Amino acid sequence: MRLHELYPFPEERQSRKRIGRGYGSGWGKTSGKGHKGQNARSGGGVPARFEGGQMPLARRLPKRGFKNPFREAYEAVNLDRLLAAFEGKAEITIDDIYARKLVKAGSLVKILGDGEVKTAVVVEAHRFSKSAQEKITAAGGTAKALEG
Repeated sequence: MRLHELYPFPEERQSRKRIGRGYGSGWGKTSGKGHKGQNARSGGGVPARFEGGQMPLARRLPKRGFKNPFREAYEAVNLDRLLAAFEGKAEITIDDIYARKLVKAGSLVKILGDGEVKTAVVVEAHRFSKSAQEKITAAGGTAKALEG
């Protein structure tokens, strides 16, 4: 016995519909497409969004605002959460933050100032809020801002 012989059994398999093979098959002559019309033609049919010539929904609804293609979205991490994840560590790199899954890998990271810094720590991120930078430097650490 081979893997392909296990399941489904031949009698359980549904054979494909062979259209256009004579009227004895039940799918002859017009091949199940009826007589004439757009859906009977080769390559015919209308897209799912077509509403029969009425003004489409996508064009009826108002368009508001705009999307800035140059916007840089930063993922925020608070100091308390960051220091809890790296307790006792003197240097926290961006790769460490990605490895601990505090943010999605490859995303831009901004450190926010919620929480207390008790020990000197070197933190590496793309951006820092003013309060986060002040707290890190007040504790004797440094905040390294990366480019990108």
